[in-house]
Amino acid sequence: MLERDREGNTVQAFAPDFYLPAYDQYIEITTLSQKLVTKKNRKARRLRQLHPEVDVKVLYQRDYLHLLVKYGLEPPSQLTDDFPAPAGLGPRSGTAPAPEAESA
Repeated sequence: MLERDREGNTVQAFAPDFYLPAYDQYIEITTLSQKLVTKKNRKARRLRQLHPEVDVKVLYQRDYLHLLVKYGLEPPSQLTDDFPAPAGLGPRSGTAPAPEAESA
């Protein structure tokens, strides 16, 4: 939950796509229109402000394509100069409770 109205009803929520317990990290994948990417980035930023103990990464289309190639699910010909190497995912120290999350 990112925002509530005066009556306590949820106005804005964010539920990342995946949780990686080995890394204590939440992942949001976005491969859609720029408008939706901007909205997801805004929500991820707000989640970080409200819950700094929660690690959330937004993966973009280029990151998704690189993972498909890396694990042999797509041929390297799918990649172009338009999709540079993805940002790395790394382990975090400490543990974070699962955020209260609802549909994005």
